[in-house]
Amino acid sequence: MMSNELKIRTKQFALSVIQLVRKLPFNELNFIMGKQILRSATSTGANYRSALRGKSTADFIAKLSIAEEEADETCYWLELLIESKIYYNTEVEEILMEPGKLPQF
Repeated sequence: MMSNELKIRTKQFALSVIQLVRKLPFNELNFIMGKQILRSATSTGANYRSALRGKSTADFIAKLSIAEEEADETCYWLELLIESKIYYNTEVEEILMEPGKLPQF
């Protein structure tokens, strides 16, 4: 997979999460959950881009693993959103599927 394609996909992942968080009903719990989800989702792409600037293969792999961890953390928060019955629709399912589509390194 070309690095540009993954840059686009990780950015789209973050944008999808941003749109989802905007739809959450406003209250203190959703604010906290939304903030956590936003942090990890936006960090996925940022860390992927950082990996592309790695100074060595080992540096690239280390930074890429951080991006993968952030994607997994986003899934965790989205699962909590569903399982706690705070919010659910097919949009959440679609977002949850995206990290699973990313290549494993």
